[in-house]
Amino acid sequence: MNQKDLQQLVEDTSLTYFNKPFRHQATFNTRLKTTGGRYHLGSHDLDFNPKVLEKLGLETLIGIIKHELCHYHLHLEGKGSQHRDRDFKNLLKEVGGLRFVPALTEQKKAVSLWKYKCRKCGSVAQRQRRFNTSKYVCAKCKGKFELLGREA
Repeated sequence: MNQKDLQQLVEDTSLTYFNKPFRHQATFNTRLKTTGGRYHLGSHDLDFNPKVLEKLGLETLIGIIKHELCHYHLHLEGKGSQHRDRDFKNLLKEVGGLRFVPALTEQKKAVSLWKYKCRKCGSVAQRQRRFNTSKYVCAKCKGKFELLGREA
């Protein structure tokens, strides 16, 4: 999908679900990383993350378009256009837009931790990096640590 197709899709979605025309610019913005779309208050233009279409499909992109059009139309009408506003929540529910974008990046795997135990007081410390037990002592009792091993 190119910029022209996106512009047409946004205009059609606006007329279909809001019965109002979209008279500004809709573009793909490759700099968006964690968000699906963005509404510009000053210029009234819309930006969309092209990865949404690639990874999540057209249906999700249309849900994001509806979300951004809610911001657009409510702002132009002078109503509450922020996520916390009742007008926004009601309109978003009415048109069936997405409240949140599904994760675009893969979840990071859990970090395995090094587990240490104080020989004197028995307190347990977990660290991402291994440390030299002869250099460091327990903060509670100044006792020496012993390495228990790695915890997944």
